[in-house]
Order: sequence, then structure tokens, then C-alpha cells
Amino acid sequence: MDEVKRILVVSRSTQYCHKAIHYGVSIAKQYGAQLYIIHVVHDPFNPERWNLPFSYLRLLQEEYRKMQQQVKKELDKMIALEKAQGILIKEFLREGDPAEEILKIAKDEKIDLIVMLAHEEGRLEHLFLGRDNDKIIRKMPCSILFVKHELF
Repeated sequence: MDEVKRILVVSRSTQYCHKAIHYGVSIAKQYGAQLYIIHVVHDPFNPERWNLPFSYLRLLQEEYRKMQQQVKKELDKMIALEKAQGILIKEFLREGDPAEEILKIAKDEKIDLIVMLAHEEGRLEHLFLGRDNDKIIRKMPCSILFVKHELF
């Protein structure tokens, strides 16, 4: 793995992403690599996907955004601490299809290794995060490290 110079950590702005970021930071320190973090914002409550009253969807969207903002604040603190210790970190915030956004950054930044969370996905996780791991695995131009995290 001595050719690892650019590491991309995928953060889906959930509290479980702390572990993936920790792994990315550890590997970047070990190899003297540049660390990139992409925060992908995915809207599971898009009105086009649901046959629910608009006011109800709006309420769900607001609660989900509040939750994501809180997690983002926590991740920002964690990243700021690592930057203060000398780790070079470049962050991206993207909205849209997570697989497409991750692939675009991986290609544009010539990423050598992607670090992302792998967990026991159930129906609820698929609703909020989508089923993008399969798409990412098939399309990525580099190696992928999945960090195991069980939700329950």
C-alpha cells in the first residue's frame, strides 16, 4: 500500500461516520497521505418518492435536516482537531446521488483509497442512505476499505 497518497473518506452525515473518519485519519497519518472527506447529503423525503401529504413530508425533511446539521457540527469539531494536529484535510459537501458524487470526487482528485462505512443495513437504513455501496463498488477506479459498524 505504499502508493496510497490520496484517501477519500465518505461521510453520509450520520453519527456512525466517526469511525470511518477515524480510520481515514489513521491511514493518512501512517502513509503521509492527503485526506479528503466528502459529506454527501441525500434527501430520503423527496416528494417524488412518496405518496404522502406535502406538509407531512416537509416536516420530515426539516427534522432530518436538523439531525444532519447536528451530526455535521460534531464531524466538523472532529476534523478541526485533526487539522490542528497537522493533518491535511480537504472537505467536499455534495448533494444528490451519493454514488455519483463519490465517483466524481474519486476521479477528479485521483483518489487511491476510499474509506467508507459498511454496516448491517436494514430497511430503515436503505430509506435514509440508499443502496449505494453496490454501485460504488462496481464503479470505483480505486481500492475501497469498508469499516464495519453494526447499528444494533
